[in-house]
Amino acid sequence: MIPEPSICDLTATELARAIARGELSSRDAVEAHLARIESLDAQLAAFVTVDAEGARRAAEICDAAPAPIGPLHGVPIGIKDLTDTGGLTTTYGSALFRDHVPAEDDLVVARLRRAGAIILGKTNTPEFGFGAVCTNRLRGPTRNPFDPALTSGGSSGGSAVAVAAGMVPLAHGTDFGGSVRTPASFCDVASIRPTPGRIPSPRRPLGWDMLASHGFLARSVDDLALALWVCGGSDAHDPLSAGVVGDDRAIAGRPRIAVTPDFGVAPVAREVRARFAAACEALARVVDVVPSSPDCGGAIETFRTLRAAHIANSYGELLRTRRAELTPTVIWNIEAGAKLSAEDYLTAERRRTVIYRSFRELFTRADFLVAPAASVLPWPNEISDVTAIDGAALETPIDYLAVTFIVSLVGFPVLTLPAPRGVNELPFGIQIIAPPGGESRLFAFGRAIENELGFSHRRPPL
Repeated sequence: MIPEPSICDLTATELARAIARGELSSRDAVEAHLARIESLDAQLAAFVTVDAEGARRAAEICDAAPAPIGPLHGVPIGIKDLTDTGGLTTTYGSALFRDHVPAEDDLVVARLRRAGAIILGKTNTPEFGFGAVCTNRLRGPTRNPFDPALTSGGSSGGSAVAVAAGMVPLAHGTDFGGSVRTPASFCDVASIRPTPGRIPSPRRPLGWDMLASHGFLARSVDDLALALWVCGGSDAHDPLSAGVVGDDRAIAGRPRIAVTPDFGVAPVAREVRARFAAACEALARVVDVVPSSPDCGGAIETFRTLRAAHIANSYGELLRTRRAELTPTVIWNIEAGAKLSAEDYLTAERRRTVIYRSFRELFTRADFLVAPAASVLPWPNEISDVTAIDGAALETPIDYLAVTFIVSLVGFPVLTLPAPRGVNELPFGIQIIAPPGGESRLFAFGRAIENELGFSHRRPPL
C-alpha cells in the first residue's frame, strides 16, 4: 500500500496506475484528497462546492467494478464552475445561480465520468469567468499557494490552486483569453488549451465560435495528454470538432522554435521579459532558435472587438433585467460590446484572418512558437485589475492578457509549462504553441523539457 500522506503527491497518471494494480483503492484516493481540501481550502478557497458524499459513492462503484472503468478509474478531479455537472450545483461564479443544479453533464464532464474520473467538486471562478482575480460574491479570493496574499489568476484560478496544492491531481478549466494559461503560470502548474473543437462543446450557442475552449491543468504533461485523450473526439453537434485533424508526425532532429516575448504588440513587464529570456536560454540547449515571429499588428484591437461582441450577445439580457445583481467587472464586459456595429465585427474578422495566415506562414520555418504565459507576475488579491505595466497605463482592463489572447484569436493549441526558477522567485510559465492539431507534438516536446530541463511543477510551501 502507498502511505496515505503521499497519495496527494501522485499525478493522475500515477494514481490511476496504482489503483489499477490494486495498490490503492478509489476510496483511499478520494479520502486523501478530501482531507487535503479540508486542511487547506479554508485558506485557499479553490472550491465553490465540494461533493464529498457523491465522490464517496462514485469511489464505491469504482472499487466494486471487476475491472477499471476507464483510463481515469478512481482518480479524483475538479471541474471549473462554469461547466455543467448534472446533479451538482453549478453557479457560473454568480450569486444569480447559487442554487442552480443542472439536469445533465456538459459533454466534457460526461466523458471524464465515463473514463472513471471521480468529481470531488466545482472549482472557483470569477462571475461568468470575467475577472483578473478569482473571486465572486459566493467565494474567494482564491489565494495563490506560493503566497496567499497574491492572486491565483483568472479565470481558472480555482482549478490551478486545487492542482498545485494537491487537492486534486487534475482539474478542468476553460480558456477564452488566457484563463487556463495565466493561472497555470501563477501557480506553477502545466496546462493545455487544445485546438478549438478538439474537446467538443455541442451546447455552444455560436457553433463556429473558436475563441473559447475547454482545457486542463495538472502537475505533469502526461496527465494533460491523458485528459485530452479521454475527452477528445468529434461530436455531430459541434461543427468545429469535425474539422480537427491530429498531426502526429515526429520532429526530425532538434526542434526549431521561434521565440517572442510579446508578439510585437503585447505589453509585458520587464521582470517577465527577463524571466522569459532565461527560460529561452535554457531551451537553447536542446532546440535551434529561429529568429522569426508572426505579424500581430492590430491583434489587440481585433480581440477586444470580437470578445466584446460575443459577451454582449451572450449576457446582454442579464444586464437589461438584473443589472443590480451583477459585479462591476461583468457589467463593464457586457457594455463594451453594446455599441459595436456589424462593420466593426467583420473588420475585426478580416484582421484576424490576416494574423492567422501570418501564424501559419511562421510554422513553415519553425516547429513551435514560444512566448510568456503571462505578461505580469502575480499581484495582491486586493487589486482587482491590471491597469498599468511598469508604470505605463493600459487602455482596457483586458490588455494585460494580450500575450495569451493573441493565441486564442488564431485558435492554435498551446501547452503551458512552469519555467525553472530560483528558490525565492514566484512561479512563471511559458506558452509552447503548435499549428492546429499539433497536440501530440506539443506533449512530446513538453515531456522532453519537463524531464531534461526542469520545466516542471514544484510543490508550494504549504
